[in-house]
This record gives sequence, structure tokens and C-alpha cells, in this order.
Amino acid sequence: MLVKIYTDGAARGNPDGPGGYGTVLEYIDTKGNLHTRELSKGYRRTTNNRMELMAVIAGLEALNRPCQVQVYSDSKYVVDAFNQHWIDGWIKKGWKRGKNEPVKNPDLWKRLLEAKAPHQVEFIWVKGHDGHPQNERCDTLATQAADGEELAEDEGNPTEM
Repeated sequence: MLVKIYTDGAARGNPDGPGGYGTVLEYIDTKGNLHTRELSKGYRRTTNNRMELMAVIAGLEALNRPCQVQVYSDSKYVVDAFNQHWIDGWIKKGWKRGKNEPVKNPDLWKRLLEAKAPHQVEFIWVKGHDGHPQNERCDTLATQAADGEELAEDEGNPTEM
């Protein structure tokens, strides 16, 4: 089964304000019917990059069996980490990047890798705020979650990211 996951993250006052993510999952069943599921959540203190990661994680964690997955994101941070094989280098270097600096957000990268493991995942970059319907919907979900009144506790400590 092919599942398309569209994602976006948002943060206000980056890197220490409220933020949220939006995720839209779509798949077409064997009868040709489109199924759509939307996910979003807001946090009191976070960063934009953490929300971009959480959007992908939420989508992958929502899958209940191994799938072929296309992840559509306007985050070069997320897409390039896989398509440019940055993550492979980070793992080999013990979660360090160039100049022996620690990788930011290793907790979420590890969670993403775990969520991704059972699936065949392709990462596809889409230009943000360019009229792509699902990307625009994810942006709306993410910003509404960031601006919501019921924000979850901090998604990690932004000062350590």
C-alpha cells in the first residue's frame, strides 16, 4: 500500500516559543477510494525544526503496518538529511556533524529512524507557501496548533537543540 504523508511545522518566536505541526496522510484503497487523516499538535516551547521532525514522526507512527511511503515536506532540513545522506554520516560519527559539533535534535532523529524502519520511505521536497494544496493544509494545521490554547508541555528543551 502506498501512503502519501504531507508535513509541515511552525514555531512562533523560534527558537523558544510555541509551535505546532500538521500532517496529512492519504492513501487510495483497492476500490479507488481516497482516505485522508489529519494530525496536529501544539507545544509551549519548541523550534521550527523540531516541529518539522514531529510532523514526519507523527505521520509514520500513525501507520499500523509496513507501507510504501512518500513523505512530502517543505523542510530541506528533513528531506536533505535523508536524500543527501547526512543522517548516515551523523550516525557513523556518533551523532556529530562537521567540525565535530553535535547534531541538533538527536532525540527526534532517532525517533524518526525508529518510526521509519518498518517502511519503504521516499522523501520529496515541495516548495512551501506555493499553492500546493496538502502543504497549505499542513501549514494551516501547524499554525493553528501553535496558536492554540491547549498546548502540550515542551517538546524538548530548545536551549539544548
